[in-house]
Amino acid sequence: MAYFTILHWITIIFLLILFVLFSIIALKQTNKKILVSMLFSNFLVITLIAILSMFVLDKYTKIAKLENVTQKRILMNETLSLTGRIRNVGKFDIGKCKLEVKLVSNAMSGGNVQGSQIFSPSGLSFFNIFGSNERDNRPTTVISEFVIAKNFKKGELRNFSVSIRYPPYFKKPFMNYKLYCH
Repeated sequence: MAYFTILHWITIIFLLILFVLFSIIALKQTNKKILVSMLFSNFLVITLIAILSMFVLDKYTKIAKLENVTQKRILMNETLSLTGRIRNVGKFDIGKCKLEVKLVSNAMSGGNVQGSQIFSPSGLSFFNIFGSNERDNRPTTVISEFVIAKNFKKGELRNFSVSIRYPPYFKKPFMNYKLYCH
């Protein structure tokens, strides 16, 4: 939430006015225990509403779109390169855009799914401690986050390029990427 839009400021001012009004109403209470509980609950509810409204406003005012995304596997250094463009299609400036890239080895390919591919217990046993095989401990998912845009003006278009480590033991990998802007 680096950039507050005019909608953010209006929401903050409105919630401050509500806080003051409810505090004035609570101060008319003569019982001290009820007064403290009313002021505390007022503060707690207004704070929670403010936090939630900031996230909701960020989601609907800070909008960016990925365009012309291409991926290339570079065998020399076992990486996967992702290149493309990002465009701010919203009406407000964006503080930062993160690209989350998730690479998953497709263990359930075809019709030969075995029970060990669906469920594998994570608890330690005698054989895991003394007879552990390095091959069984390979991760099947690689997740990386990259900041691809900072101080992004409305209507602006930028190129980006990121690289993610590609494990050579992956079979029929599936790539998924998501864009988060705030």
